[in-house]
Amino acid sequence: MRAGEVSSLELTEDAIARIEREDKAINAICVPDFDRARAAARDADRARARGEDRPLLGIPVTVKECYDMAGLPTTWGMPQHANYIPTEDAVQVSRLKAAGAVLLGKTNVPLTLRDIQSFNEIYGTTNNPWDHGRTSGGSSGGSAAALASGFGALSIGSDLAGSLRTPAHFCGVYAHKPTLGLAPTRGMVAPPGPALPIDLDLAVVGPMARTARDLTLLLDVMAGPDPLTHGVAYDLVLPPARHERLSDFRVLIIEDHPLIPTGSAVRAGVNRVAEALVDGGARVERHSPLLPDLTEAATLYMLLMLSNAAAGLPLDVYEQLRMNAAALSSPTPPTPQAPPATNPLSADDRGLDAARLRGMVLRHRDWVEANSRREVHRNGWRQLFAEFDAVVCPITPTPAFPHDHNGGLEDRRIDIDGVEYPYFDQVALAGVATMPGLPATAIPAGRSPGGLPVGVQLIGPMFEDRTPLRLAELLEQQIGGFQAPQEISATSDGR
Repeated sequence: MRAGEVSSLELTEDAIARIEREDKAINAICVPDFDRARAAARDADRARARGEDRPLLGIPVTVKECYDMAGLPTTWGMPQHANYIPTEDAVQVSRLKAAGAVLLGKTNVPLTLRDIQSFNEIYGTTNNPWDHGRTSGGSSGGSAAALASGFGALSIGSDLAGSLRTPAHFCGVYAHKPTLGLAPTRGMVAPPGPALPIDLDLAVVGPMARTARDLTLLLDVMAGPDPLTHGVAYDLVLPPARHERLSDFRVLIIEDHPLIPTGSAVRAGVNRVAEALVDGGARVERHSPLLPDLTEAATLYMLLMLSNAAAGLPLDVYEQLRMNAAALSSPTPPTPQAPPATNPLSADDRGLDAARLRGMVLRHRDWVEANSRREVHRNGWRQLFAEFDAVVCPITPTPAFPHDHNGGLEDRRIDIDGVEYPYFDQVALAGVATMPGLPATAIPAGRSPGGLPVGVQLIGPMFEDRTPLRLAELLEQQIGGFQAPQEISATSDGR
């Protein structure tokens, strides 16, 4: 566009034509907004002709359905709110528009954003562009599928349990979970809630793209404080990346998690990245005594996440959960000063299932204790990042799995190399970065033997988002990046 070789309107019409031609099979764009997109593209072309050059001027993008866009439905997949239409834009939508982006429409999500798949009664199921019989991931599955399919160059999503990173991994694109609090979330709220500047615990909003460099471009648009909470908007200056050359990076590889195994296809992706780092001259280690305890971290993650998720449960449901949890041991993780009578991490407590149950009925005093333990973990990560610049680890144990809409999350199972595990346990890997609030960049890392995309996450130091983003750029040069999907037969074994 800068060279005058293509106009925004041409790019926009191309994206719209591709959506109209191909999205019937994918179902990524649940709320199209083509008329306003064309008008915005014409405005962008006129602005560029006047000499303007804003960061995203004329670039076609999509927006996750959970963000408020004035005049379009925001439902979070909830049938009772199918007709809810906000009157103002979310702060991130406003920032996209101010940067000159052309908004094509909104992308599909799971019910209330709480699934590792993207399906709901209003808009149906989003399919993986590589294999329509498999999920595109959740909860930003519509955005990842749209990017992989060429429905716009960028998208914005959100992440609490890997909701940016998992869809990127499943669809072969890039995503970045920013440091907690780096990008404001106002206007990403379940209907009919007001768009208030609430600091979300664990959850973030972030960019998705087809290249690592585009993640940085979009993060720069999204980052910075909400003027409603800081009086006036000001430019946020993030530290530069620690290094510019691959050979200068010090990287820790985490191949396994103590509570959920890594499947062979994902393990191969982690090792492919590790080998590329070694080949590029980076210092690579596979063990460090500085790594915080991942078992306790996963338990804390479940306690903190579920205490928030269950806050709005009906009283009768809450009371039943409270009685169920009363049979378990204390929800407070052990501390050197006051070890509990019964270790909450013991097998008798059924692992992460028990942590989730306790989290749903967590008392405030126990939440404060869990939050204090989180700070201990954050301090541990600070010490680790004095010795390392980034950590490479899986996002989920497997590539995209077949659609599974049976029952609730607690009823499903995930097949990892022929062995079944609790469906929701797989988010423990995403929680490695989420619980302490660290930035994490999801990158493509090859394909499974069955041809499905495989991704890994690059975890960086808190508020040093540019470090994993730069590492993602360097690895893209080393091992390649996004590849356009070539659909696999839905009957194949994608592992």
